Amino acid sequence: MSIQVNRLSDPAVRAFVTAVNAHDKAAFDALLTPGATMSDDGSDRDVTDWTDREIFSSNGHLDVESEADGGRTLLASYRNDTWGEMRTKWRFTVEDDGRISRFETGQA
Repeated sequence: MSIQVNRLSDPAVRAFVTAVNAHDKAAFDALLTPGATMSDDGSDRDVTDWTDREIFSSNGHLDVESEADGGRTLLASYRNDTWGEMRTKWRFTVEDDGRISRFETGQA
């Protein structure tokens, strides 16, 4: 059972999932603060390189199963053309201006 994207609690996280699923790189980039950081399975990665490879060039898609921390932590089924489908956890740091300064993902 997944949560409809438009029902996600945090507006920045909702916009993040929407941009990922629409493969809208411009909208995605606009959501991130300058110098935003991220990690995958505990290792920091270059945001641009990682998102190009894991989301935009490989048809990444998030199906959110549950949310916590006011919508800033997601449990989701993530799939792309490279790795297939896997259960993942996502954590977001959202700044006062509503943009995301860090996200962390990894297998759940």
